[in-house]
Amino acid sequence: MALVIRKPTFDILSAAKWMIRKDCRALSSLVEKTEETEKRPVGRRARFQNPALEYRHIFPEFLPDPNPKWRNSLREKMERADMLKRRSQIDIPEFYVGSVLAVTISDPHAQGKTNRFVGICIERKGCGLRAEFTLRNVVDHQGVEIRYDLYDPTIQSIQVLRLEKRLDDKLFYLRDALPEYSTFPFDMDPEILPEGTPVPVNTVQVKLKPRPWLERWERQELKGVANIEEHLKEKDRIRRELRKTPWEKYDLMKEYRKTIPVEDQTEIWGEVHNQLNQLRLSRKKMFKKRPISTPKPQLG
Repeated sequence: MALVIRKPTFDILSAAKWMIRKDCRALSSLVEKTEETEKRPVGRRARFQNPALEYRHIFPEFLPDPNPKWRNSLREKMERADMLKRRSQIDIPEFYVGSVLAVTISDPHAQGKTNRFVGICIERKGCGLRAEFTLRNVVDHQGVEIRYDLYDPTIQSIQVLRLEKRLDDKLFYLRDALPEYSTFPFDMDPEILPEGTPVPVNTVQVKLKPRPWLERWERQELKGVANIEEHLKEKDRIRRELRKTPWEKYDLMKEYRKTIPVEDQTEIWGEVHNQLNQLRLSRKKMFKKRPISTPKPQLG
């Protein structure tokens, strides 16, 4: 203001007129600007939303290993082509850890030359053609686990009997849990959810048998176990507190080493999105007239 006072009166009046014109222009265009600002975020959100990125949960094996030592762009591209060819021959449905599956494989030593196993998926890991999953079931009071390669050519069919998720990424603690949590009949009927419904999350918490256990489950942050504290002694609780690592959730580099950058994911899904979408549409047309059965109540 001191600089303005030193100027002549004519300059002060011209400056005042200029300020009034500027304010009037701002008021006249205020509505137009607000409408533009309201429209811009909507357009930006629609532009950056990529539905293909949701495939990282349905087809996690298409993403390569995040470890740079095992990365090879040529090998990964050839593996994706082989995986798409295999998916055109056999229907590999959507499933997660905690889903109940029925896998039929060709076995020359079995009656009828095929073997069918029903069980709950307790682990799913690997990438590319090395993707694999493990099923568990209790047969004749004995726990049985079978590991399958997802793209094994001997697999004839993979059927999802119950599509659901669990609270934990791995269900290895079912080995030390009561047998009723891992027992499924081989003649179990499939439970088909209506189209468009989200994948249900089973919040059941299993009860472990008394110790000894195969692993120290008390040192792992498990959400699906109910009675760990009942089987612990005071020294076990002290050792658990000493081995806690609460700072790891703030380690950004650890998360970076476990994931694939969004730019690489967009490039991969852009390469296989059309073929995967066509396969899914063709499967929907084939099973469009299948009956729908509501899921049964879970174990409490």
